[in-house]
Amino acid sequence: MLVAFSVAPSGVGDSVSEAVADAVRVVRESGLPHRTDSMFTTIEGDWDACMDVVRRAVEACQAHGDRVSLVLKADVRAGRTGEMQAKLDRLEAAIERHGPAAERQGTV
Repeated sequence: MLVAFSVAPSGVGDSVSEAVADAVRVVRESGLPHRTDSMFTTIEGDWDACMDVVRRAVEACQAHGDRVSLVLKADVRAGRTGEMQAKLDRLEAAIERHGPAAERQGTV
């Protein structure tokens, strides 16, 4: 299972970086495979482990304000592991196989 999520407290001023840093710390300490980018953190594990990390990340954010926004997207696929990288590998292979869109359309 892959879970991409974003947490941020409300009403804490212009910057939420300290609260988000606390949430990302929870993810890093979880031991789950993870990747953080500018908008989301993606974790990989079973249902219980992923939801526990999300819950604890929200709680870490809540320490900075009484209201937290959570955005979550999950890819639930039984029996699969290593999908955080495997999905990217399949995408890159498809791009390579079919070439740039402009070439396929004859505009290059």
